[in-house]
Amino acid sequence: MAGVSAPPVRVLLVDDDPLVRAALSMVLGGLADVEVVGEAGDGEEAVAVAAATAPDVVLMDLRMPRRDGISATRELVGARPGEARGGAAPPHVLVLTTFTDDGAVLAALRAGASGFLLKDTPPADIVRAVRLVAEGEPMLSPAVTRQLIAHATTAEGAPGADAGGSGAPPHDDARRARAGKLLATLTERERDVAVAVGQGLPNADIGARLHLSTATVKAHVSRVMVKLQVANRVQVALVVHDAGPA
Repeated sequence: MAGVSAPPVRVLLVDDDPLVRAALSMVLGGLADVEVVGEAGDGEEAVAVAAATAPDVVLMDLRMPRRDGISATRELVGARPGEARGGAAPPHVLVLTTFTDDGAVLAALRAGASGFLLKDTPPADIVRAVRLVAEGEPMLSPAVTRQLIAHATTAEGAPGADAGGSGAPPHDDARRARAGKLLATLTERERDVAVAVGQGLPNADIGARLHLSTATVKAHVSRVMVKLQVANRVQVALVVHDAGPA
């Protein structure tokens, strides 16, 4: 019996530049396994269009009029299944950025984004990223994950840091304490998995390191995300790095 093909990945494009949206639509619109279900010009419109179209993936700009991408991401990812989305799960969000503002990118990841794309990313890599996050994986490569997370631990890049200030940002101590408490809820094996996720390792490499099957690693990652109260693997990595050395 012939297998049933999976439904196409439903994508919502959010950018205040119509030319960017048109270019993304051209890249994604011709694919058999991807369907562009809507467009929005700002964060406020993005939330409304997402409620109407139930996308699997949202490509989200950060700087937009009326409502920015960080606020919209927080609302979209934080929505419970069934909240004005026909029972569908919250979408995965990929941030669109020029990467000129590391603090804004970090804030988007903390808001629940699954990763980020540079606006000059080659079309083939955009397609790969959409497919990757639709499967629940972060689109950041291990090298990029480590680079961004390392920046997250510096005083300059952390959201809430005072420009021109000295020492740690005012929210660092509270964030570190909260992260430590969350990690304390994990079993020893779950913590090992969380640390490996924080190093940007994919499931196969985590399994090889810890002598676990990929399916077992996936199960551990799912439990870790529930216990750490996060939406995706990137946020697991942020909690691990917020907690600091064991």
